[in-house]
Amino acid sequence: MRILRLALAYLRQAEARVRDATEAYGEGNYPYAVRLSQEAVELCLKASLRLVGIEYPKVHDVSELLVMHRDRFPNWFRSEIEYLAETSRKLAAKREISFYGGEEDLLSPEDLISEGDARDAVERARRTLELYRRLVAEYQERAGGGG
Repeated sequence: MRILRLALAYLRQAEARVRDATEAYGEGNYPYAVRLSQEAVELCLKASLRLVGIEYPKVHDVSELLVMHRDRFPNWFRSEIEYLAETSRKLAAKREISFYGGEEDLLSPEDLISEGDARDAVERARRTLELYRRLVAEYQERAGGGG
């Protein structure tokens, strides 16, 4: 099942980003922790949409699609949609400044991303990853454990 192989590949990529985000946070590299957390969340959410048959646009924030198609997800995942949509919106909004800062005002990413921002981003990425991991496991089980 190709979709499941893709889902597992996205899972591996998201896991690596969450590990690296946690390390960056521990090193005090808060903008990088936010950036990696956003990427992990984006991978998890886009793959979640794919698993339920929704094609997503090439945008970083897929919150509207999650909410619009919540009925395609299992009940336990559906109960997390508002949190996931908020996470997608919040981290997508910080994506650019975590990378470039405020170029017009000559502000670095370190000037704009705080320890609290990074802690929140990493926590959201971890929780999103946990939910996505459970969703993939459920789909894997339905497919007979294949990949």
